Amino acid sequence: MGDDQVKSEALQILGLFQILPRLVVFDLDYTLWPFYCECRSRREMPSLYPHAKGILYALKDKGIKVAIASRSPTSDIAKTFFKKLEIESMFVAKEIFSSWTHKTEHFQRIKQRTGIPYNSMLFFDDEDRNIESVSGMGVTSILVENGVNLDAFKLGLTEFVQNSVPSTSGKEKPT
Repeated sequence: MGDDQVKSEALQILGLFQILPRLVVFDLDYTLWPFYCECRSRREMPSLYPHAKGILYALKDKGIKVAIASRSPTSDIAKTFFKKLEIESMFVAKEIFSSWTHKTEHFQRIKQRTGIPYNSMLFFDDEDRNIESVSGMGVTSILVENGVNLDAFKLGLTEFVQNSVPSTSGKEKPT
């Protein structure tokens, strides 16, 4: 399935939901692309998971902001790969720094930079510990097995809506 077809399907999925996130945040390694950045050379031509670029384009078309939250000791390689993949301009924030930091720190910086509250964010990552810690901040967080794809995207949007709807007890969910 090509990028245009994935974009079209992602736009159809977005059209199913009345409530959408204001910001979608992606991890890099094994979420947007199928490798660890630090195991690659900046001279290589990287590749994204098959559905990733189409999903990014659909989010852009829909006016939903996109950001990166990634731990990597080689942020320079990641930034080179963004340029090679021609996706560099798509992101309003790129928090890529040392593997000694926590994802919560990335999200604090993203919130500070964008002004978007945690409960208006959707996050995709391949590591359960990141999903747990970021979920604790009020961000809808989705664990991906083999990179972001249309199924994970739809699941994320579904969970985002469920987290956004006030509970039936008349009290809103905590944010």
